[in-house]
Amino acid sequence: MTAKRVAVLVFNLGGPEKQADVQGFLYNLFADRRIIDLPWGIRQGLASVISSRRAPMAKKNYALMGGGSPILSETRDQAVALEKHLNKGAGIEAKVFIGMRYWHPFIENSVKEIEHWKPDEVVVLPLYPQFSSTTTLSGFEAFKKAWRGKAPVKYVCCYSDNDHFVEAHVLLIREWLKSKVGDTSNVRLLFSAHGLPEKIIKNGDPYQEQVESSVARIMAQLGDIDHVICYQSRVGPLKWIGPSTDDTIQAAGRDGKAVMLIPIAFVSEHIETLVELDIEYAELAEKAGVHVYRRVPALRTNKGLIQALGAEVMKALGAVGPVIGDHDCAKCHKFCPKKRAA
Repeated sequence: MTAKRVAVLVFNLGGPEKQADVQGFLYNLFADRRIIDLPWGIRQGLASVISSRRAPMAKKNYALMGGGSPILSETRDQAVALEKHLNKGAGIEAKVFIGMRYWHPFIENSVKEIEHWKPDEVVVLPLYPQFSSTTTLSGFEAFKKAWRGKAPVKYVCCYSDNDHFVEAHVLLIREWLKSKVGDTSNVRLLFSAHGLPEKIIKNGDPYQEQVESSVARIMAQLGDIDHVICYQSRVGPLKWIGPSTDDTIQAAGRDGKAVMLIPIAFVSEHIETLVELDIEYAELAEKAGVHVYRRVPALRTNKGLIQALGAEVMKALGAVGPVIGDHDCAKCHKFCPKKRAA
């Protein structure tokens, strides 16, 4: 019997590979209606202005990483690991494709590759553990707009509560506490996630709730350790969800706490971990009097993350509906693709 051919599309934001890509990447980001909710012409014009103004500083930050983002190479490593995992005794023939939302290889181009491969079934898998309309939903919409294939498609909404995902963080944090800090009595864990304008959450986005759920499940295993959930990358005049990561670091300095920072919403290293967390916030921590500042790596190809992604793929293949999600929302949020698919 021929094994079922399953195409898995893993997708992420993407990032510029070289200095010349930076402004184009920023334009694509800010031209997304899920990022800036304005009419088409106005949004494109504003994206052009913002990207041209922010490009010089962004280029300097990417230069600190060698000129471009490592997110594509890291996603390739994750895709290789996931494909190997899925083809080891799962009873399927899996091929993992990579799509990026705002830079090459774009989701739209990856869709054409999937169609050419002629799978029996497709699973669309975000590399965002927690669902947001600004990330996961935007990627789903890009896929659906481009997809012309006949194979049934399953969508993984979120895996913020996946046992493997939680366990991967627990083991990594324990390892770093033991090897990098030692005495846990005076340490404060900072779970940092990308922030969102408060109005997006008030409009029904479940992202903050799912970040909090991830942390609650992790801390249930770690036990009684001082910890705070905080949000980074705040820009613009809008009120953002908080507390902000920079304010939380300064508070740790005032309290005489050692800091261990965990990127809870990022599974890859990129500008927001390698520059914002490792350089900018490290400098802030030193000025704030934080005597120990450590940053736990992103999960990358951690065995637990690959197991989590594999488990989500297999659950999607066995699901009756087109959308599966690992987080049990208290009430269905406005953007829930499960609700839309019903």
